[in-house]
Amino acid sequence: MLTYKVFYKNYELKKGEFMGMLVERRKDLRGKTQVESGLRWARLTFGRMLKDERTIFIVPNDLKLEGDTQRLMEKGVLTKGELSGMGK
Repeated sequence: MLTYKVFYKNYELKKGEFMGMLVERRKDLRGKTQVESGLRWARLTFGRMLKDERTIFIVPNDLKLEGDTQRLMEKGVLTKGELSGMGK
């Protein structure tokens, strides 16, 4: 399963701030790269939270399905609060 960690550029702190995570369930990315597909989805999902949606960037990674990750498949978008709640 492919996941995207979504960040935005915080120019005051000069680092990326974590916004949430997207879970890609499709196997066919419709002719786009992982970064293009994930960045478009992240801008559509999280763009309304920011003044400038061009400050959003993603980090794609593969996730192996084990125990707790079954909940990730049920929901495609996870916020920072939901992710911290899953770890406890």
